[in-house]
Amino acid sequence: MTDTLSVETASIPKVKRRKAVDWDGYLFIAPYLALFLLMIVTPLLIGVWLSFTKGDLFGVERFVGFENFARLAGDPIFREVVWNTLYFVVLTVPTLTILGLALALALNFQTRWAAVLRTIFFSSTVLSVTVVTLVWRLVFLPDGGLLGEISEALGQTPVAWLNDPQLAMPAIAITTIWWCLGLPMVLYLAALQQVPRELYEAAALDGAGRWRTLWSITLPAVRRTTMIVIVIEIILQFQLFGQPQLMTLGGPNNATRPIVLFIYETGWRQWELGYAAAAAQVLFAMIMVAAMAQYFVSSRKEEA
Repeated sequence: MTDTLSVETASIPKVKRRKAVDWDGYLFIAPYLALFLLMIVTPLLIGVWLSFTKGDLFGVERFVGFENFARLAGDPIFREVVWNTLYFVVLTVPTLTILGLALALALNFQTRWAAVLRTIFFSSTVLSVTVVTLVWRLVFLPDGGLLGEISEALGQTPVAWLNDPQLAMPAIAITTIWWCLGLPMVLYLAALQQVPRELYEAAALDGAGRWRTLWSITLPAVRRTTMIVIVIEIILQFQLFGQPQLMTLGGPNNATRPIVLFIYETGWRQWELGYAAAAAQVLFAMIMVAAMAQYFVSSRKEEA
């Protein structure tokens, strides 16, 4: 009798109940989502729309389609600022990545001096761009600057770094590397502290040297952090603006004028809002392509 009832009960179709919607999670993310839509998505869409128009700060005159982008393609000044930006990214991103890892390896010790040095190297990151550029302008001055005094002490002619078209961008890159080095160092330190100590102990028992340990244990362990550091630095360094604007005003002869400074001058000084918005979309596309290319290459290496 019991078996018969259990079979009949099992044959009765179960009524599916709708799961109650968990509104707590949606309410939790609602403030951030609202700010994200208001401060990020909406300006992005407005910028895309403005790039297809002709207008100034008083309003939009008319829709011009891809005319602004065609004008950018034929603008020699814009091609030059694109090259300047790419050149700056090539100078800074690999250097920040390598130096950040080197500093993290050198300071990855639980000692008082290591903590003090980590604080010193990270302290430059919290400075404003105005303070950083003021300090480094004094360093690069040929008359009375630090490098100028060193050159004269060595019997050499001081070099006008910021007035030389070949040296101005490397000077700005040096300034930026000194300013931004703290972030990749901290990220690498956090990654290194997550590597199990047992791996290093096993490598030491097997007789592995420092370089072997670095290539076989440390670098594979921080591979994801390296990808994060490179992507972050690509996004940050493509947005170069304050350093050349305060140190060289984009000169000499446009040698240090980046895309963001071009956008600022076009939109706020020449009042060509649509043209500036088109340049901003080109910059956004360049950042996306560079970041996604790095992510794709790193992902392929991990799968291999």
